[in-house]
Amino acid sequence: MRCWANTLQLPRHFSTLKDHQKKVMGRGLPKQAPLPGVKRIMAVASGKGGVGKSTTAVNLALAIAANDPKVSVGLLDADIHGPSIPMLMNLSGTPEVTKDNLLRPLINYGIACMSMGFLIGGSQPVVWRGLMVMSALEKMLKQVSWGPLDYLLVDLPPGTGDVHLSLCQHVPLSGAVIVSTPQDMALIDARRAAEMFRKVGVPVIGLVVNMSGFQCPNCHHQTHIFGESETAQQLGLDVLGEIPLHISIRESSDRAP
Repeated sequence: MRCWANTLQLPRHFSTLKDHQKKVMGRGLPKQAPLPGVKRIMAVASGKGGVGKSTTAVNLALAIAANDPKVSVGLLDADIHGPSIPMLMNLSGTPEVTKDNLLRPLINYGIACMSMGFLIGGSQPVVWRGLMVMSALEKMLKQVSWGPLDYLLVDLPPGTGDVHLSLCQHVPLSGAVIVSTPQDMALIDARRAAEMFRKVGVPVIGLVVNMSGFQCPNCHHQTHIFGESETAQQLGLDVLGEIPLHISIRESSDRAP
């Protein structure tokens, strides 16, 4: 029995067509350029949803600012479909427009923030295709009065798709922080996220292990609910920190503005 794949007859101009498509795609790539007034741009990614990436991004921004009061920090919510920064940063309202027709970030706790959640209703879904999502990301990057900032942290959506590649193509990234729980299922996606950044030439700073363990408030017994793993070492990543499951973190994150 002959395999059906052996019967396929590809057009003789197929390779030429592929070369032409590559050239067209190459011409359509955006020009990478720094953001005016922003010294360093860092991505916070997970590869998988539900691991506390946005909470970690917020706390990382606050920690950088608290460590040195002279440092200015911004936070961009790049999760167009599921923005979390407005709630986590206790912010609401519509950004003002400067005389240069740029959006002015909303500020709380000393952190300048921009999110799609500021531009649409709180319960309004964003039902957009990829091109519209990438256009929104570009506008929140380049049509916002960010500077002067020492650090701009970008809270990326789950996965390794259009938004991630578009960010890498539009602006130079100083590095990426990967967030994951110790669960093997989550770490598989964390590996993909780390490899994606490496392939596009972005340094991976390290791994933040979220929900690393739970300590019983009564007997103080430590339980690793999501397991323990050495995947960080297998990925060649430094463990930047381990954040336990703690009710105060959940309560603070869920507190509505």
